[in-house]
Amino acid sequence: MPEPVCPLCKGARYVLDRSQERSLARVCGCNERCQSCEGTGRIHLTKDGYSYVKPCACRSIGQRVVRFNQARLPARCGLSFDEFLPENDVQAMAREAARTTAYRYRPDSPSKGFIVSGPVGSGKTHLLCATLRHLTLELGVEARYVEISFLFAEIRDGFSKNRSGLDAIGPLVATDVLAIDELGKGRGSPFELDTLDELIARRYNAGKTTLFATNYSLAPERGRQRGSPYPPDDQPGEKALDLLLRERVGERIYSRLQEMCHSIQFPATTPDHRRKEALR
Repeated sequence: MPEPVCPLCKGARYVLDRSQERSLARVCGCNERCQSCEGTGRIHLTKDGYSYVKPCACRSIGQRVVRFNQARLPARCGLSFDEFLPENDVQAMAREAARTTAYRYRPDSPSKGFIVSGPVGSGKTHLLCATLRHLTLELGVEARYVEISFLFAEIRDGFSKNRSGLDAIGPLVATDVLAIDELGKGRGSPFELDTLDELIARRYNAGKTTLFATNYSLAPERGRQRGSPYPPDDQPGEKALDLLLRERVGERIYSRLQEMCHSIQFPATTPDHRRKEALR
């Protein structure tokens, strides 16, 4: 008789909750009554006439939940690949690229990340979070999510408390997989660009997997891919065709992004899913 599936976690062994600004996970109560190992933490298997023992998944779920909570994912977005519903072929391709990044990740051989560009509300953050959810909860990978403007604010606040910028970016450099949201957003000051350059350069040199999302066009120069750039919220007066990520982050960072990531740009006509939900 097959093992009954827990109605609360649907067999995942963990449950997701929201706590103010963050998504949090907790171990489901069914894990304490694991029927796979009968509470021993070990599963006995036989293959080709040989018997061996492997650890049961119920013993590792606690550490995977810790990894998820340390990633600091925002509470506002969907977290699974299945909940991401493409509106066009490019979004469908982006979902598969993100899924491949998550499912094929190997700690001993980190792969390229991805950078996804698109209009506001087109699901960019959703893809970042779905990738980190799988990496942390299913594979136990150490990961972090950060919105770039919040990072700049955290570093500035640290200066007033006699902390250096390295105190803030050090953990982001060290983590196995980092997702940087809202790339290009901010004042574009020397402080911001120097901080971003150091963070990306150190991860680039270490060969670590980094994911990005941006509202700015990935086009290499003005006049290319007409109609694809998008005016971000903090600069509504600028012409859309003038808003290139290359100009926002500089040649050095832009060049490294090309090598670190697969680039995906949603069509400018991709609808804002938040606006669609509000109209329902």
